[in-house]
Amino acid sequence: SACFVLPVPDSIDGIFDSIKHTALIQKAGGGTGFAFDALRPTGDFIKSSGGTTSGPISFWRAFSEATNAIQQGAFRRGANMGMMYIHHPDILKFLYAKQDLTQFTNYNISVKVTDEWMNKFLKDADGPHLTRNPRNNAEFYIPKDVDIHKYVVKDLIPVEKYDGSRIVYSRRDIWDIIDRTGEPGVVFMDRINEANPTPHVGRIEATNPCGEQPLLPYEACNLGSINLGMFILNECTPQASVDWESLRETIHESTRFLDNVIDANNYPLPEIHDICKANRKIGLGVMGFADALFKLGVQYNSPEGTAWGEQFMKFVNDEGHNYSEKLAGERGNFPNWANSHWDTKYHRPMRNSCVTTVAPTGTISIIADCSGGIEPMFSLAFYRNVLKGQEEGKAPMIEINETFERVARERGFHG
Repeated sequence: SACFVLPVPDSIDGIFDSIKHTALIQKAGGGTGFAFDALRPTGDFIKSSGGTTSGPISFWRAFSEATNAIQQGAFRRGANMGMMYIHHPDILKFLYAKQDLTQFTNYNISVKVTDEWMNKFLKDADGPHLTRNPRNNAEFYIPKDVDIHKYVVKDLIPVEKYDGSRIVYSRRDIWDIIDRTGEPGVVFMDRINEANPTPHVGRIEATNPCGEQPLLPYEACNLGSINLGMFILNECTPQASVDWESLRETIHESTRFLDNVIDANNYPLPEIHDICKANRKIGLGVMGFADALFKLGVQYNSPEGTAWGEQFMKFVNDEGHNYSEKLAGERGNFPNWANSHWDTKYHRPMRNSCVTTVAPTGTISIIADCSGGIEPMFSLAFYRNVLKGQEEGKAPMIEINETFERVARERGFHG
């Protein structure tokens, strides 16, 4: 289990409990995802002290520094995902937070775009961008003349007092900022929650660091990937085909294996233990897709390549769920099955509330010596920089795609 999501509640105790939990998870090599939009905006009132808050970006910085400290002695680099709703009053600060390339270097970040906001954008992109204080739901517009990095909530214009005399940020302005920077990315959280299999347990508000696994607070997911390139018969010939029966057997064994991992794991927090056992999420995916296409003689960026992608993933998805249903007959449904989508919508027994995912497989595809995830090969031969670069005087670490090397030798252009 390397994927976790932690809640960030709007209180000092809650925030620093979450930082502590982050340290425990990352010490064990896990990555963490957070939603910072429950935190009240910069300059907002704090009843207990009578003062004002420094805002979500300052607390986010504390999370980032905790990761920096932990990874100094860790065996793998800490990774995080930070998210914020597009209607949070501090959204401009969030959008520009990583423009300073020295900041938040251990974070991917994404803006959570609601269906409501997107529908308004499509109908009237030039209408004023509305923000909402999560503490009291007070609504504001953001004036164009605010200092992006220093503005506080009192600098915003309450909607009921807006007279049009000052220019405010429009929905188009916000979208253009996202579009031209490329980071943060965009996540449609309402769409994710439509597919949340356990809505009676809670709403999903964040994902793991690479975004492939939406999780409830304190949830973790066991990820595993099947190397599709290993299931091609008569590879690189006109008779090339897929060994579907062997692939089916491997999918079934992998599903059982990942379900076993849930019970074998030592979890860093009791909250994580409880919800992982209650929902039993696993994430069976694939890697080596580009390798499989090489061996089938199919071009990646072609309609045939796309069709193969659909065929492979449908097979993995169908067979993974079929076997999870079989496991439910042997071992019982996941404990939160009653009132889940599997109960109320599909009327189907299921051992795991989630079964499949498509992960990038950055590290494990290197170990397996195959192409990563469902991505193309970005280079057939390259130098790999490891351990902070190549040491002087030592031979470079050269990686060559195995299928390419074999075909090059067979056809006499290996050199």
